[in-house]
Amino acid sequence: MTRGGRLKDRDGPERRCAVTGDVGPKQGLIRFVAGPDGVIVPDLAGKLPGRGIWVTADRAVLARATRGAFARGAKTAVTVPDGLADLIEAGLARRVVDLVSLARKAGTAVCGFEKVKAWLADGKAKVLLQASDGSARGKGKLWTPQGGRWFGCLTASELGLAFGRDSVVHAALSAGGLADRVVEEAAKLSGFRPVDGAAGTGKDQETE
Repeated sequence: MTRGGRLKDRDGPERRCAVTGDVGPKQGLIRFVAGPDGVIVPDLAGKLPGRGIWVTADRAVLARATRGAFARGAKTAVTVPDGLADLIEAGLARRVVDLVSLARKAGTAVCGFEKVKAWLADGKAKVLLQASDGSARGKGKLWTPQGGRWFGCLTASELGLAFGRDSVVHAALSAGGLADRVVEEAAKLSGFRPVDGAAGTGKDQETE
């Protein structure tokens, strides 16, 4: 994957985006199906019955989708609900929060500047999560794990939900377990949310 949330080419099932026509790993696309009433429904879990219609996980790409594009994929007349992109964003955020929460309960996720810094220094952290509305100066004191990933697509309150707290700015996941699923879902969410601020380079890493 690239840092911006797009998936690099890799072995595995591929799908064609109904909007751009590009073919890529299905992990980088959102699946849609037409419900019994013909309304287009995002299938974030990829388990709903029906003919799948795939669209790149990107708000700008989805904005270009038309009823015709979805109808061609579904091979029937369809209705595209208003606010579809916002619905997807909210659903993806919930999925990322739930996955991080599960990782915390499994002991493969920590939060708090000092704990995250320690995991990064020890090479234990493989995914760094930082709140989009956290202090840019504070976030810059931590760094993207070597060979790992950084995401800034959750708010402090959303990260807090995953750890049973009101607010969390810094969190990290170790390799294995749920880390790959968090990366996949967070990458999709990054395509629907602007991301401001990023991890630093490891310099000037005094405690906030």
